[in-house]
Amino acid sequence: MDKSIFTGIRAFVFDVDGVMTDGGIFADNEGNLFRTFDAKDAFAMRMASMNGYILGVITGGRSQSIVKRMAVCGVPQEDVYLGSRDKMEEFSDFCLRHSISPEEIMYFGDDLPDVPVIKACGCGVCPADAVQEAREAADYISPFPGGRGCVRDTLEKVMREQGRWKFDVGCYKNQF
Repeated sequence: MDKSIFTGIRAFVFDVDGVMTDGGIFADNEGNLFRTFDAKDAFAMRMASMNGYILGVITGGRSQSIVKRMAVCGVPQEDVYLGSRDKMEEFSDFCLRHSISPEEIMYFGDDLPDVPVIKACGCGVCPADAVQEAREAADYISPFPGGRGCVRDTLEKVMREQGRWKFDVGCYKNQF
């Protein structure tokens, strides 16, 4: 792996199902959907937020529970795009709103709707269990599957390379 692909990254944007989760969704009799997130992935997102990175989510999911979970991970509500059917539209909006170029963004995706963004961003990432097309498009394939450490693995690598993997207890207490 060429570590230089991580050098200019200033923002992280994530798909949810299959990246932050293992892709499994539980449904109750009322139609409520439930996902399982990895706590270490979430902590790495908090570390990124505390260390000045911009975070966003672009997902086909529509549940408000995603917005609430992402808030605890350091993703502002306005940077959570729900119900996406053309992820390039939301990706372009995210870039414009933050005055950031696509080359400065690392995007995490695992399936066909993610491929255009994986190709358009500065560093496309996918979990080990992503579909073939996503793996072929990605600049980095995490050895970890979705919802089981892919996010932590990659965020920690980027922040360590950039000298920004620093934990500040005071900041953590104030922000989270």
